[in-house]
Amino acid sequence: MTYDEFNHYCGSLKATTYVMQWNNSHVWKVGGKVFAIGGLSKTGEPAYIFKTSDLNYHFLSEKPGYRPAPYFASRGMKWIQQFGGAEAQTKMAGKQSTEDLDEELSYYLHESYKIVSLGLTKKKQKELGLNQIQ
Repeated sequence: MTYDEFNHYCGSLKATTYVMQWNNSHVWKVGGKVFAIGGLSKTGEPAYIFKTSDLNYHFLSEKPGYRPAPYFASRGMKWIQQFGGAEAQTKMAGKQSTEDLDEELSYYLHESYKIVSLGLTKKKQKELGLNQIQ
């Protein structure tokens, strides 16, 4: 997934805002709370950070191309970094195509968005039109 695709996907989610901060990272928020960050890995390739459930955190921590997110995980937070770029990800994942990997990242970005939006106050959720039963 490129930064443009990352930014387009995150921007398509309801009530999100974008800022560039923390060494030119692409930071996406919902209700003022961070749910996704696009930055660079140690090798200079795009790397994406997102919040996860406890189960997904443990699963992804063991999966090639993913690791506990630097800074966040050392503070006990359940954040994961996908790293290595599309070519490296495809090699590490074996038979998974770049499209499959992008779809997988989109899933985890959406889950992060959902986790963070559900953590907002009920008042804030209502103001933003999030998580409302129709």
